[in-house]
Amino acid sequence: MTMGASPIQAAAEPLEFQWDPDSIPPFPAIALKALRLMAGTDTSLFELCNLIRADPAFSTAVLRIANSPLIAFSKSVTSVIQASMLLGFQRLRRVVITVGLKSYLTDSFTPVMKSCWRHSVGCAIIAERSANWSALDKEFAYTAGILHDIGRVALATTMPEPYARVIERGADQPQDLLQSEQEFCGIDHCQAGRSLVTAWNLPEAFLEITACHHSTDPHSPGAARLLPPSCELAAALGFSVIDCRSSRSYAEILAEFPERARTRFPGDAKDLAAEIANEIKLIESA
Repeated sequence: MTMGASPIQAAAEPLEFQWDPDSIPPFPAIALKALRLMAGTDTSLFELCNLIRADPAFSTAVLRIANSPLIAFSKSVTSVIQASMLLGFQRLRRVVITVGLKSYLTDSFTPVMKSCWRHSVGCAIIAERSANWSALDKEFAYTAGILHDIGRVALATTMPEPYARVIERGADQPQDLLQSEQEFCGIDHCQAGRSLVTAWNLPEAFLEITACHHSTDPHSPGAARLLPPSCELAAALGFSVIDCRSSRSYAEILAEFPERARTRFPGDAKDLAAEIANEIKLIESA
């Protein structure tokens, strides 16, 4: 993808804002560290634990989640070290990245940002479940779901008025949304996400996640191929930022998942939506 002006943009008024990933507020350093630590080892668990312990806000959030029904340990967790040992590296990293996104949105938790948050978490939950049922890396799938829409978050944060026009216009298909973003913002959220992954020096695996989550590629490796249907399904269940007027049915979207996963999802979309809503509520209250 290139980031040049689209034909629509060229005919529109000059854009007041030019995309610059270096001007985007930095993602929390602890969450970035967790994202860069892809492999779970004793050393990386120790590094991550020390980072969390040095930050009161993250320490508190991690302890709240570790003691919530979401994790359901049999005894109270009273320290970050204890939480780290009980959770293990992969689950601890997942908690830190989720807390990181939540804290990233806290200062501007507008209705748009709340929608971005709920969509990202909804996508992450669906991706994690489908990866688990398909014997794929469920922790990577969850992390990818949390991160996939970071480009949209950045656009809505740095260009609230242009992005409000994108939302007001709506879309028939996801590609219509990308075209509107190009027109009003000069860049779409997939391109913006890709540039942030590069600017933040995140693992290369997240380039495809942020750039291609609206285009299904059956040849995508491992859990990455679960992101496009997980993103679409989250939106179809009501966890959307911008509703697509001609969205596909629940059954049509489920058909995009591996067979072992799609047969495990609830038969009724309302049941799955309620399950995800309850899990999001637990995370938000932690």
